[in-house]
Amino acid sequence: MIKGDPIYITRPLLPDLQSVNKRLNEVWESKWLTNNGPQQSKLEEELKQYLNVENLSLFNNGTLALLLGLRALKLTGEVITTPFTFPATVQALDWNNLTPVFCDIDPNTLTLDAAKIEPLITEKTTAILGVHTFGNACDVEQIQEIANKYKLKVIYDGAHTFGTKVDSQPIGNFGDMTMFSFHATKLFNTVEGGALTFKEGALSEKLNLLKNFGIANPDEVVLSGLNAKLNEIQSVIGLEVLKLVESERQKRHEIKRTYEQNLKDIPGINVLTKLEGNSSSYQYFVIQIDEEKYGNSRDWLHEKLKEYKVFTRKYFYPLCSDFQWYDHLESARKENLTQAHKAVTQVLAMPYYGELQIESVEKICKVIRESR
Repeated sequence: MIKGDPIYITRPLLPDLQSVNKRLNEVWESKWLTNNGPQQSKLEEELKQYLNVENLSLFNNGTLALLLGLRALKLTGEVITTPFTFPATVQALDWNNLTPVFCDIDPNTLTLDAAKIEPLITEKTTAILGVHTFGNACDVEQIQEIANKYKLKVIYDGAHTFGTKVDSQPIGNFGDMTMFSFHATKLFNTVEGGALTFKEGALSEKLNLLKNFGIANPDEVVLSGLNAKLNEIQSVIGLEVLKLVESERQKRHEIKRTYEQNLKDIPGINVLTKLEGNSSSYQYFVIQIDEEKYGNSRDWLHEKLKEYKVFTRKYFYPLCSDFQWYDHLESARKENLTQAHKAVTQVLAMPYYGELQIESVEKICKVIRESR
C-alpha cells in the first residue's frame, strides 16, 4: 500500500546551505569558533524574543542544561518527578545526587498528576520537576500553588514545548526554570543543543560559570563546572533554522488535521496531542491505542506498520521508574504508578514533520484502519 522510501518518525528541519555558508564565512573570518562568540550571542537574543522570556542561557545539549540548572539551584534531597519521560530527565537528578520521587501521571495529558504530588512531599523534598509531555503542558498553576505552600523550587523539562503558550503566557516563564532541547529531532534545532530559561536573573552568571569549567577569569576558577557551551557552528545552524520554524509549524498543523480526520472514527484510537495554534509546539503527533476496543495492541500495530516501511516510536518505553537502580524506591513500585504503566503500553508517536506528504499520512491511517 505504501510504496517508495521508508517513512520515519521525524526528519530534521534543515536550513538552506547557501544561507548557512554565508554565516559560516563570518565565523571563518572571525576565527571565533566557541566560547561565547558573536553567533551564539545573536542566537541567544533572538531566542529570548521568540520565546518571550527575559533570561535565557544556551548549552551544547538539553541534558547538560538541565543537569547544570539543577546544580545552580542548589537542590538537595528529594525531587518529585514523573516516571513517564525520556531518561535524561531523571539522569540529571542522578548526576546531582538527588533522589527522584516518582509521581503518577494524569491519564488525559500524561503529565504529572498535580493532585497526587502533595502526599509525596517530605522534609527532604526540595523541588518538583515536571515534564510537558508531547507538548501537553503540566498543570502549572496547581503545581505552583503546591510549591509556594511548601517553599519548593519548580523546574520544567520543556524539551517538547518550543514556542508553546499556556493561557497566552510563554511556557518558559512558568516555575523557576525551564529546559529546552535543540536536538536534531526537535521542531527547532541546533543539531545538538539546549537552553534554560529562568526567573532569577542572578542565575545567569552562575550558569555561565557552570558551563565553562567554573572559570571566572584567566587567573581564577571559582567552582567545579563542566564544558557545556554552545559553539559558533551550532549557533549558525540555529539562527537559520529559527527562520523556518513558523512555516514548519503551519505544515505540521495541516498534517495534524489530516491525521485527526482519518483516525477519528477508528475504535480504540485516541489522539493525545490535541492542542493547536499558540498552545501547541507541533513537536509530536501521538496516539493512544486501547487494545480492547481496537482489537490489537500498541506493540502489534508498531510492528504491523513496519511491514509497510512506516516507523513509529513507543514513547516513553521503558518507564524511568523501571530502571534497575531505582528498584529500592518505594515511589517506583508499579502499584503506585498505575496510569504511567498503562500509558507506556498504549502510546505511539507517529511520523510527523513538515516534509511528510499528506498522501502518506492518509495511507498510514488506512493501514491503521484496515489492520484491525
